[in-house]
Amino acid sequence: CPLGPALLFVKTSQGKEKGRRFYACSACRDRKDCNFFQWEDEKVSETRLAAREEYNRNHQPRFTHRQNVERYKNFVRLPLPKRRFCQECQQLLLPAEWEKHLDHQFLCDISTAQLKCPSQLLYPLENKKTNAQYLFAGRSCQFLVDLITDLGFQRVLSVGTPRLHEMIQLKASQEEDFRVRSLLLDIDFRYSQFYTEDEFCHYNMFNHYFFGGEAARETCRKFLSQDNGERVIMVTDPPFGGLVEALASSFKKLMAMREETEKEGYNNQEMPMFWIFPYFFESRILEFFPTFTMMDYQVDYDNHALYKHGKTGRRQSPVRIFTNLTPSMIVLPVEEGYRFCAVCQRYVSSGNQHCEICDSCTSKDGRQWKHCVLCNKCVKPSWFHCNNCNCCALPDHTCERTEAGCFVCGKAGHKRVTCPSLSRT
Repeated sequence: CPLGPALLFVKTSQGKEKGRRFYACSACRDRKDCNFFQWEDEKVSETRLAAREEYNRNHQPRFTHRQNVERYKNFVRLPLPKRRFCQECQQLLLPAEWEKHLDHQFLCDISTAQLKCPSQLLYPLENKKTNAQYLFAGRSCQFLVDLITDLGFQRVLSVGTPRLHEMIQLKASQEEDFRVRSLLLDIDFRYSQFYTEDEFCHYNMFNHYFFGGEAARETCRKFLSQDNGERVIMVTDPPFGGLVEALASSFKKLMAMREETEKEGYNNQEMPMFWIFPYFFESRILEFFPTFTMMDYQVDYDNHALYKHGKTGRRQSPVRIFTNLTPSMIVLPVEEGYRFCAVCQRYVSSGNQHCEICDSCTSKDGRQWKHCVLCNKCVKPSWFHCNNCNCCALPDHTCERTEAGCFVCGKAGHKRVTCPSLSRT
């Protein structure tokens, strides 16, 4: 499809052990955004293949990355009054193109400072199922840059983190002693208007697809290769509605690209990584990356109504940093309410109290959790032990173990999902 190779899914029916497998778009979970669908065992006619190829061609960007780089060079040569940006087309305009955009809203007098901060010039793509372009707030972005610098990394592979890439580029152009470099991999091709082919690669993180082909792949491989002892780290902030399994597969392939390019003499350690994702995905991430640890730092976003810093209780941002670095190395700001736990050997939020029974700082959401002796683990403060369910839950929850048993057949010992009667229904 226009977003590269499709992924293979399985459609299961209730009561049937074996489902039917099909291909669908890797990035768009909503058919309205991409209607690509094909059964795995389906024979596709030549006519349909030709129509698909034509559709894909028609849905490619108007300009190539190289053309956009040339356009940018021409744009910066223009005097300030002739620099325009079309807000409807999300495109830098050259004077010869003004007439075609007369009916559109556009910004005038685009300064050099604005060109160096494209994430503030472009509209964020906020489709939760596809792009979910929530941009780091200045506080979180500055924290990440400072942390990367303090840890001694000179190169950052920014996967879906345009604002982090932007801040690194800006600091590198303003501060002579700032030696960190960044390469942005992102599905949003609009950034190709502002960055060269060595600074940006059009990339789909759900299927590890480089739209620029082998040349873009080589750019990434070259960036990841060891050069003068410089250390590299990958920082990624995927859409929260994305499939963890698909993301993990792509990230492992990026790690493998770095391992392929390593020279002899390096210890082939896993590439350092910050995966920024909500804390409730912890078990899924650890399933694919068992060496990872979740840090307590709350990442917040400028254009997200809920994920803001400074909120209390359940209104705090649930977004955390998952990393394969030693937890004690990640120093969190004390002035923001983080402290070092000597037992766990990591920084935790002030409300995350160490549980002597669990022998760990157990809170995930920033509040102080309580230990349940019957569950033999710490639970959220608002939860209580339910003898009917034999586990902790909210007071007003619906018990799974009701006297009626299964909702389908009424018998006890199984849930409705695994009810044998479903196959006869």
